Amino acid sequence: MEETGVLGILLLVFTGLFTYKGLTDRVYYERYLFEVDGILLRKEYTRLISSGFLHVGWLHFGFNMIALMSFSDEIERLMGGPKFLILYFGSLIGGNLLALYLHRNHWNYRAVGASGAISGVIMSFIIFHPNSEIGFILIPFQLKSWIFGLLFVVVSIFGIKSQGDNIGHEAHLGGAIVGVLLTICLSPAVLLEKGWIILAILLPSFVFLYWVIRNPEILMIQEYWGFNTKDLWKNSRMQPTKEEEMNQLLDKIRKNGIKSLSKKERDRLKELRDELL
Repeated sequence: MEETGVLGILLLVFTGLFTYKGLTDRVYYERYLFEVDGILLRKEYTRLISSGFLHVGWLHFGFNMIALMSFSDEIERLMGGPKFLILYFGSLIGGNLLALYLHRNHWNYRAVGASGAISGVIMSFIIFHPNSEIGFILIPFQLKSWIFGLLFVVVSIFGIKSQGDNIGHEAHLGGAIVGVLLTICLSPAVLLEKGWIILAILLPSFVFLYWVIRNPEILMIQEYWGFNTKDLWKNSRMQPTKEEEMNQLLDKIRKNGIKSLSKKERDRLKELRDELL
């Protein structure tokens, strides 16, 4: 029988060794962490991978490795060793690339951790086993895998938007997206068998990223999601009656003159006059 779980253990060991080195050697830590200027200006692309083997402390390392050990054995068994490594490192790089894009103008943004890679592994597990249950450390209940996956995406999106903590939500979301895409590429059968959970994870992720690309201000202005809240309130109110609409146009004329009306507003005023008078 093929031995499973070996690669997960090796990743834990090597990550532990690199984490120890980074925590005891500040120069080493600074050289290999994720740093925007180091990657974009000095072309130190190895940081996209090396940062995944460093952690800010042993608690950070412990949480990540517990998560890795909880899912790596099953994914390695289902995919085999080479595909598991492609998934792990692809998700790691994908998570860091999304963080790099979203923080490309933040020269002082820095990060470490294997969260992006582990997010990809977890999402792959969820696709293979959407109805299994996932538990939380120190929390006495479990959730269906597919529910956990949706909550993971929602929390990541709002975490990226709020930027109110020191958690790398960008790497989490990027790793999760790449993990799903690589699972499809490496095991195409899941697209037909588990298409519903794939769509449920990818759709809100891609919609959010598209909206951020179209409206970069979303990440700069608190409580802004690509529209003004006042405009949203106005649009949500009941549409004015024809009399109210006509009075609004007449008030505009009284205040600013007839030339202040656009052609569309003048045409609308004529229509209302013919209907009401």
